[in-house]
Amino acid sequence: MSNHHKINYIEMPSKDLEATKAFFTKVFSWGFVDYGPEYSSITNAGIDGGFFTSKLAIDTQAGSALVVLYSESLELTQQQVVDAGGEIIQDIFEFPGGRRFHFKDPNSNEFAVWSDK
Repeated sequence: MSNHHKINYIEMPSKDLEATKAFFTKVFSWGFVDYGPEYSSITNAGIDGGFFTSKLAIDTQAGSALVVLYSESLELTQQQVVDAGGEIIQDIFEFPGGRRFHFKDPNSNEFAVWSDK
């Protein structure tokens, strides 16, 4: 399969890179590789990408794209998000094909988690 014209990398803002790394490591078991004090790439996330230092945040109400993660246990992942300091902004709801919830990470970036289970 060719990678030509496929999404290859996603970069997201972070007000605090250390808080970002701690949160996503604790909840999702992501790894990080630092490239200077203002950029960290992600590993073990399912797609290549990274976080860059910024005062901005991902917010779908402002027109941002939504990064959606998958979970085999939606309720457990939702609790892990809360335990790690995330904020649930839309509780678990059903949609054709599955269920999902939306949350903000400690930097106010919006993400969603879905499951077909």
